[in-house]
Amino acid sequence: MAVRQHRFEILARALVPGLYRYAWWLCRDHTLAEDLVQETLLRAWRSLDSLREEAAARQWLITILRHEFVRELSKRRETVDIHDLPLADPHASVGGADTDVQDVRRAMHKLEPEYREPLVLQVLMGCTTQEIAELLNLTQGAVLTRLFRARNQLRELLGGGAAQISEDVA
Repeated sequence: MAVRQHRFEILARALVPGLYRYAWWLCRDHTLAEDLVQETLLRAWRSLDSLREEAAARQWLITILRHEFVRELSKRRETVDIHDLPLADPHASVGGADTDVQDVRRAMHKLEPEYREPLVLQVLMGCTTQEIAELLNLTQGAVLTRLFRARNQLRELLGGGAAQISEDVA
């Protein structure tokens, strides 16, 4: 039991900050993001034995988190497409008050969800295009196309000055 708990603590410590950022980008609510991460960790703890490779932990936890988010949405009385949900506060931030970072965040929220989600997975979570393809049930080519279009749309929204999107949007 102690070995299992130690293994889980190592995984959780390394990945929880990224999971929280991703959850916040999905729901735009700090409290709900914390709840989603906690529920994700609880489900991960219960099924830790199903994780065969430590290298797959990040993708495994992201998948659990996405499922938890969908479960949370399904608890509502009416069915709502997650891509049609309004953002709670499009000007809210998770971090510093750098105006360039804020501009990039606002521009990212203007992207269609089909372009925003792969970009967030790549930039914030550090997922490879193959991992994103598996998470979103897309081909790797479709992911590359969406990332290309997302970056081009961001450049347009930011006046051509954002040639490189970095982790500063976290």
